[in-house]
Formats: sequence, structure tokens, C-alpha cells
Amino acid sequence: MDGHNRFETRTTFTLARLEWVTALLVSIVLAVLHFGEIRWPVFVGFFVVIDVIGYLPGAVAFRRSPTHQIGRGYYVAYNTMHSLLTGAAMVGLWAVAVGPEWALLAVPIHLFGDRGLFGNTLKPFRVPFEPATHPAFAAFLDAYGEAYGPAPAPTRLEGSADPAPVPARPSLRERASGERAHEERTAGVVGQ
Repeated sequence: MDGHNRFETRTTFTLARLEWVTALLVSIVLAVLHFGEIRWPVFVGFFVVIDVIGYLPGAVAFRRSPTHQIGRGYYVAYNTMHSLLTGAAMVGLWAVAVGPEWALLAVPIHLFGDRGLFGNTLKPFRVPFEPATHPAFAAFLDAYGEAYGPAPAPTRLEGSADPAPVPARPSLRERASGERAHEERTAGVVGQ
């Protein structure tokens, strides 16, 4: 969204996923157009290595852990192998050492597929390794109003063409410490 609001609504997340799906489709079309030129063992190797190193160890550890708490190293491995930067480095090194080839499309197909089809991006340390809604995020969505549909349109001030100012929503910290800070900040806003 932006540097201060690092979250997505359902709509913006869907739109971002559509962009990844578009990149995935371009990669698949290129693979289909050059199907006969693809060295399939190389393609499969590049496609599989991302998850063999980056996903499977963390998935196994997550399922074996009774608390589902696993070490940060699993997250680092996942994020490293599922980074577009790592993918570009792998493809670039192969292209320099062996030569460019269509089998390298396995990397963008895998990464764009994860993002576009499954909605998986890099994993923060404080969320479960396997996708599940974090309770704090669920509470945030509730507070944000996502569960209640779009925010109402601002009403117009009497005798004005401009919409009425909308008071700022208090932060979680302000709500936790009481409403005093919010009342002070919004004093003098419409209706007073």
C-alpha cells in the first residue's frame, strides 16, 4: 500500500495477485512457444530446488512441532529461495556459466505462481510458517472495518461543497491506553 500502511485490503491484494498472474501467464506462454527448446531436466531442477531448500524443511519442522514454533532459519531459507533477487541471481549465474536457455523460465513460473495463484510472498518471523490468519491481524481487520464492508462516504458540511473532515482513527496504543488522547486530538472536529 505505502511505506506507512504496510497491509493490503482484499481488493488491493487481489489486484496485486492479478499482476503476478499476468507475469506468470507471460512466462508460461514463452515456455509453450519454446517447448521443444526447453531442456526439461534443467527446468525441473530449477523449479524444484526453490522448494526443496526453501519450503520443505520448514514445512516438515512446522508439522513436527507440537507448538508449530520453528526456528528463524526456516523463514530465512524460505525468504531467500522465494526472493526474486535470488531467482535473478540463480538465472544470471546459470546464463553466464552455461548459457541462457528457455529452461530458466522455471524460476519465474515458480515464483510468480506462488505469488499469483497462492498469494504467498515472503514470510515474516512472527506469522505461522504455514498460512493462517494471525490473531493480531484479524483484530486489525476488524478495527479497520474490513469485515463490515466499505467505509461510508464523508458527509457534506451544511452550506459547503466540501466533505466534512473525518476524524483520525485512534491508534491501537491510544485505544489501549484510553480515549483521552483521541479526544484531545479530535477536539474541534465537526459537530463541536
